[in-house]
Amino acid sequence: MDSKIVGEPQQRRVGLLYDQRMCKHTTPDGEYHPENPNRILSIWNKLQSSAITERCVVLTSKEAEDKNIALVHTKNHIDLIKNISSKKFDSRRNKIAASFNSIYFNEGSSEAAHLAAGSVIEVAEKVAKGELDSAFAIVRPPGHHAEKNEPMGFCLYNNVAIAASYLLNERPDLGINKILIVDWDVHHGNGTQKTFWKDPRVLFFSVHRHEFGSFYPAGDDGSYVMIGEGPGAGYNINVPWENGRCGDADYLAVWDHILIPVAKEFDPDMIIISAGFDAAIGDPLGGCRVSPFGYSVMLSKLMEFAQGKIVMALEGGYNLDSIANSTLACLEVLLHNKPISGTSEAYPFESTWRVIQAVRQNLGPFWPVLAEKLPDKVTSKKTPQILILSSDSEGEDDNTPYKISEDLEAAVENIVQPLQDLKVIDGHDDRTVLPAWRQELSKIDIWYATFGSNMSKSRFLCYIEGGQVEGMQRPCSGSRDTRPPKDYLWRTFPHRLFFARERTATWGPGGVAFLHPESNNEEKTYLCLYKITLEQFNDVLLQENVYSSDMNSPLFDSSDLQSIQSKKCISVEAVKRGWYHNVVYLGKEDDVPILTMTCTLSDVENFKSGKFPICGPCKEYAQTLIKGLIEGKQLSLEEATAYIEEASKKPL
Repeated sequence: MDSKIVGEPQQRRVGLLYDQRMCKHTTPDGEYHPENPNRILSIWNKLQSSAITERCVVLTSKEAEDKNIALVHTKNHIDLIKNISSKKFDSRRNKIAASFNSIYFNEGSSEAAHLAAGSVIEVAEKVAKGELDSAFAIVRPPGHHAEKNEPMGFCLYNNVAIAASYLLNERPDLGINKILIVDWDVHHGNGTQKTFWKDPRVLFFSVHRHEFGSFYPAGDDGSYVMIGEGPGAGYNINVPWENGRCGDADYLAVWDHILIPVAKEFDPDMIIISAGFDAAIGDPLGGCRVSPFGYSVMLSKLMEFAQGKIVMALEGGYNLDSIANSTLACLEVLLHNKPISGTSEAYPFESTWRVIQAVRQNLGPFWPVLAEKLPDKVTSKKTPQILILSSDSEGEDDNTPYKISEDLEAAVENIVQPLQDLKVIDGHDDRTVLPAWRQELSKIDIWYATFGSNMSKSRFLCYIEGGQVEGMQRPCSGSRDTRPPKDYLWRTFPHRLFFARERTATWGPGGVAFLHPESNNEEKTYLCLYKITLEQFNDVLLQENVYSSDMNSPLFDSSDLQSIQSKKCISVEAVKRGWYHNVVYLGKEDDVPILTMTCTLSDVENFKSGKFPICGPCKEYAQTLIKGLIEGKQLSLEEATAYIEEASKKPL
């Protein structure tokens, strides 16, 4: 392997590994995918333009040997990844990829995967030998989701797990007997957790969005109750966020009150960081808000351990600016052992303190330093929870970068009000104590036309009464007015029904229903109309787009109801991050306006182009739609099944 020191040697020798051959792993037909070569190219270009490459030991990579990969993965797994790029797999490659969860293959996948795993081994070995003080491996494909016999979640080999296993099992002579693996990727490192589940030589720590098992990779693996087994009990620490939008203050609270105290007791010989930057501000998949400054402080706190022997390996991160700036901030820390300049004045969310307390209580028997309850003067410093995306519309899981202006954030914060203000009498609000806008809109009726899971009456009532039905992975908060619809009926409309998106927090993997905003006389879609008040429609509109309890002002008022009859649609700015913020006027029934909510025309174009995924519904979601059509006596089981199947397969 070649290495060279560019420029004057620094007091700290920091390795930096990048190899453009890892860019050969791309989607087979060139279609858009968030895990693409531009990720590492953007990082490398940023580091070069900032001249930080001149202060590092720049390394090139070599492919991992099968025997080292076999420390983590089965022979069948290795044979698959090793040979998938060969000519004999050309005709079957896409079909094989489709059998796994969120995976693609092409002619460059095998080489890139072996280079990624080999790169992390290489830098870890050099740091262990003392040839480098620390190192950053800019690698792809990422690795922390890859399990013993299964690639998943964009990951082919588990790069970090392979490197850690190599040092512990193949190079005991290097004196690395205890390794702390810190996974700050926004998704849980399920593959790494399973690799070291019973191994007390590895303290695995993962902080991630979990949302009670509904966030990718979904399930219970990322729960705080998953602590390891046998001799590894207590050496697996999960910090599962209940919601998105967690930022610097939330992560640093976890560092100060969980990770750092345990790291002091564990006293690792080396730290390996699964450095995913998809919790960064603006990431299209993460929905969190960690800044480059936040990452630099987290890393600086870890530099106190293992004589600063830290190996960082890139995992996720899909906003090109965020991952480049975050990587640069981390390299500044590795070079100078101090965070970049910046401030973080916000307090953690209330939910963050709740999670921290739960983790500490659960792990207290294994780590006495966590056994004590945190004082109220610490946990009382908190930020109210606001605007957490939810329902079928949860846009944080999607592949589109977003950036929210401070003005818009302030506007949205102003519409959210604590649930405890709710006053209920005889099953519904005491209308005399409600805001004037609610009292006004409660006197106006509209028909809410539904085309997705809300065609099932029991499902729609979740939006009115609160709760959830079978198949839903999270409950609805309900309307302030919990009275049922005054009437309901069925109609068909000349609009196109289709299914898109890869997964949602409410239903899990699979697409959800959308109605094309423009009419088309060649199309026919069944809609169930519920006669509700305009006040209730506002509550449904909020829940379809964000996870919140109430509003201080209406999203869609009586003046909007008048203007939409000429405009035909209105995009509701305050909930624009959701997928159903486009309110569409469909006409009148008995002189009462008919409204629905769907995506925008620009979204439709992105679905057509492939920028956003077209995807059939999951079984539970499809069954709910079919149930609604049957209960509404619109179609038989066979007809309803065929109707949903056609809508999910017919090209836009």
